[in-house]
Amino acid sequence: MSRPLDTEYGNFYKGYADAATGNSLEEVIKNHTEYIKENILNISREKSDYRYAPNKWTIKELLQHMIDTERVFSYRALRIARNDQTPLAGFDENYFAANAPVAHRNWEVLVKEFLLLREATDLMIGSFQDYQLNYVGNASNTNISLRALCFIIYGHNLHHIKILKERYL
Repeated sequence: MSRPLDTEYGNFYKGYADAATGNSLEEVIKNHTEYIKENILNISREKSDYRYAPNKWTIKELLQHMIDTERVFSYRALRIARNDQTPLAGFDENYFAANAPVAHRNWEVLVKEFLLLREATDLMIGSFQDYQLNYVGNASNTNISLRALCFIIYGHNLHHIKILKERYL
C-alpha cells in the first residue's frame, strides 16, 4: 500500500507523516521499527530525569507522552480499521502529561512498557488488509485514513527521537 496523500489527514499531522520514510507501510515498518527501539534502549536510567530547559519535559515525561500518544493513535486506528464512523475525540497532550506523574516510575519498566506497546501496535498494523487501509474515520474533527494514521504513528515516534537527539542526549 502506497504512502498517504496529503488530503488523507489534517495538516497538523504532515510533519509526522513526512517523517515516516518509505513508499509503503511495509517499508515504513522495515525502516523504522528497530531504529525507534534502539534509540529508546540507548537512553540510560541516569539520563531519564534530565530536562534540557525549565518547564520542558524530562526524558521520562517525554517517553510517557510517546506511550500515551501511541495508545490514543492505535485506538483510533483500531476503530477506523473496524469501519467505525463514530467521530473520535481529540486529546490534549499537555493535560495528559500534567496528569501522568512519572518521576516515581522505574526507567526500565517505562521502557519495557513502550517497547511492548510498540510491538503490539506493529502486530495490529500488520493485521490490516489493504482495503482497510483506505477506510476513513474522523478524529479531532478531521478526516483521516487508516493508512495515514499508520504512517503518523511512526512519524510521531521519529519526531520525538529527533528531539531527544537534538536537545536531550
